[in-house]
Amino acid sequence: MLFQKNGVYTSRKEKKFMSNQLIIIFVRNPELGHVKTRLAKAIGDEAALETYKILSKHTAKITAKSTADKIVFYSQYVEDNDPWTLLECKKKKQVEGDLGDKMSAAFEQAFNLGYKQVVIVGSDVYSLKTEHITTAFAQLSKKDVVIGPAEDGGYYLLGLNFMIPELFKHKKWGSSTILENSLKDLKKFNISLLEPLNDIDHFEDLKKEPQLLKQLNIYG
Repeated sequence: MLFQKNGVYTSRKEKKFMSNQLIIIFVRNPELGHVKTRLAKAIGDEAALETYKILSKHTAKITAKSTADKIVFYSQYVEDNDPWTLLECKKKKQVEGDLGDKMSAAFEQAFNLGYKQVVIVGSDVYSLKTEHITTAFAQLSKKDVVIGPAEDGGYYLLGLNFMIPELFKHKKWGSSTILENSLKDLKKFNISLLEPLNDIDHFEDLKKEPQLLKQLNIYG
């Protein structure tokens, strides 16, 4: 039997996972030489891969504690057996294009499924806590947009109640101007900013996380 929600039909099995809140998690397939490439210049490909695996497991643990539904979007192909397999979540492949195209398509899918509050996070922040996600959803009950600023000028979390297409266009993704330019696009909206966190892309970022360094046996 199919059930209808906002024009979208789901099966009985799928329906039990439907709530008004969704977490979108963007991940990369953990392949040597293809993750944390900027960090790898300082610590090597193998250590960079291990770093990413630890970060991915951390993000899975943090998001698992949230009661919101979850969809994991993979960069290249859907993994069958990874840290996300233990979560009650759907798995999809990211669309082609730049990061803006990928995020825009993911949000569009989420709202088309009938979700009212949608939060997207990456898998690069070791200091991310479940409380950040809980706070983001709470703020979406009052504001149009929630942003978790990254210390490098980007953001580690973006929460929306509806699509804002201009947020995902004409951006130099990966640069230090992302947050600044995004805020310019959001002048007519009510915004909530979370506390800034450390997004790990370079060795200097990694050095700010001593517990992570210990796991890697790297001391900066």
